[in-house]
Amino acid sequence: MKTSRQPVSSVLRRTLTWLAKTAAAIAVVVIAFVAILLFIMWRGHQTGITLPTPTGPFAVGRATYAWTNEAETEELAISPGSKRQVLVWVWYPATGSQPRVPTEYLPARWRAALAERQGVFMRSFFKRDPALVHTHSLSDAMVSPEQRTYPVVLLRAGGSALTTDFTTLAEDLASHGFFVVGFDAPYRSFVVVLPDGRVRARSPSYNVENANGNLADPIISKLLAMWTSDTTFVVDQLQRLNDDSAEKFGGRMNLQRLGIFGHSFGGATALEFCHQDSRCKAALDIDGIPFGRVVPEGLSKPGMFLLSDHSGEMTDPASRPVLAEIQSIYDRLPAGRLYLVIRRANHFSFSDQILLNSQAAMKLLRLVGFGGLDGRRGLAISADCVHTFFDVYLNGAPAAAITRLTGKYEEIDVKGR
Repeated sequence: MKTSRQPVSSVLRRTLTWLAKTAAAIAVVVIAFVAILLFIMWRGHQTGITLPTPTGPFAVGRATYAWTNEAETEELAISPGSKRQVLVWVWYPATGSQPRVPTEYLPARWRAALAERQGVFMRSFFKRDPALVHTHSLSDAMVSPEQRTYPVVLLRAGGSALTTDFTTLAEDLASHGFFVVGFDAPYRSFVVVLPDGRVRARSPSYNVENANGNLADPIISKLLAMWTSDTTFVVDQLQRLNDDSAEKFGGRMNLQRLGIFGHSFGGATALEFCHQDSRCKAALDIDGIPFGRVVPEGLSKPGMFLLSDHSGEMTDPASRPVLAEIQSIYDRLPAGRLYLVIRRANHFSFSDQILLNSQAAMKLLRLVGFGGLDGRRGLAISADCVHTFFDVYLNGAPAAAITRLTGKYEEIDVKGR
């Protein structure tokens, strides 16, 4: 009896045809998904947004300065002999009695310089157009007469961030009665536009993020020394500004009550500067790996660590030494220390980028475990932590405010008191 059997080549051909059709169908679905996602991201890029409203009683003004440090040669510059420069952003308690024009989030020439270096995807899809970001800072506003002087807090951004990326935290702190002073520097900040329009960008070889947490990377030590030196120079200039009665800010800053906070590498700078400079009275490190002499020698002033959720990294061998460094510094801090973690926060939860990055992309990242905290919620918690810490240690607010802070948000995990 004969058995009817299909040739092997015929079965294989049909199988391959089915696989090809299935692959084509999957490809069509993927292409459609990517196209829809890109369209949503593009629409988000073109949609305006207003930053969170400051929670303090003061209106907020913003001013800018460009200062040259004639005593320091810019060793990262291409042309030899040029001097170091800093572009300074100042937020301050202002009078809101007269209508004022809100400041641009980022000036037009800065936006153009940034866009040139971001690439098409980042510029047109992943990042919101900074021209459509609305702030609460007022241009050309007078300092509020409610107090004779106000304490000063320095702000340091991370390695690839600009000072304006922290406008939400700066505006909120200023609204509670502080001068907030941040700066960007040519060749060390991602990009800087000088007053004459020249653009100075950072070389990739001086990107601290390339160290990937390597505590021994020599670039880290080199840049930390520069950032700390720049911070010292900025404080010196603020003193000169304060001593000049003809200046708008003359006599209005209380530099005897000086603090500093920073994010990422800016947090490392905050700790190291406050360790080195006796004028600094309190330091706050936001999600930054500590570097410098402060690691072995500690900090003798009130200090605070505010971290994102690193619970998923506990098994990473590279993360354990970093957390051990933080714990070691914290354990040696004097009374007034604080070590908090914001559950489900990620590294960007402390800056405006958590709102200005594509929200569609951020939702996808949350699905794969990249932080699940709502952006505005994270900024609200961060701003409250920042102004409460400095209210207590620079403004004489009751220490109980810190205790109330730790019980105010369910997302806060207290690692130490």
